[in-house]
Amino acid sequence: MPGSGFLPSRDAFAFPNAWPSAPAIVLRTPLGPLGLGDAARGLCGGMVFAALDYWRAGISPPAARPEPGSPLYRYLVRRLIESWRIPGGVARYYQWMNLPDGHQRVLAHGRQLHTRRGLAWRTIAAGWPRIRASLDDDGIPVPLGLVTVASANPARLALNHQALAFGYALSGREVLLRVYDPNTGAADGVGIAFDAASPARATAFRHNLNLPRPVRGFFPVEYSPAVPPERS
Repeated sequence: MPGSGFLPSRDAFAFPNAWPSAPAIVLRTPLGPLGLGDAARGLCGGMVFAALDYWRAGISPPAARPEPGSPLYRYLVRRLIESWRIPGGVARYYQWMNLPDGHQRVLAHGRQLHTRRGLAWRTIAAGWPRIRASLDDDGIPVPLGLVTVASANPARLALNHQALAFGYALSGREVLLRVYDPNTGAADGVGIAFDAASPARATAFRHNLNLPRPVRGFFPVEYSPAVPPERS
């Protein structure tokens, strides 16, 4: 089974992505502290980037959930914001939320103008080869942006998710992508399965992530390493 050598039970955070309601960021202003965001909505991207940072540094991540305001907590929040790749990364999630699952013909006056590529094609034909190449050639896990909703409402951006691809298995055209899911915790048996045979058609991305919604598609997220904080 090709992969990176990363294993969630050994290399991921032991605690799941569940946090008390508290400002994700506190800014110091002339008028006093100003809290932004709510950690209760999740720090999945920060946990993905941070787990990969620790793995690349050859350090086991801390086992205990950090308290809000602690160095590890602030580090997870910083990596969360960096995982969004503002503004282009957020725009990509929103674009994908407004795309069809399969190819869609765009018509005008009864004539086809062009074909709108769906999430299945963008995931299987465009994204999956890049993910596989990173795992095969470089042996490096790949952060994934998972699109789980179809909506033009920007407020629903927060319903999308992030995970870390660390290996895969093939059976004909069937792909099982093994992932670290921050919502689940340090479990090795989490994955996303799909049939890569017909990417122009809407494709079911079957998964056992700790998510109440389907995965409509996913893409590799640009990652740059960072130095994890010192362990206390």
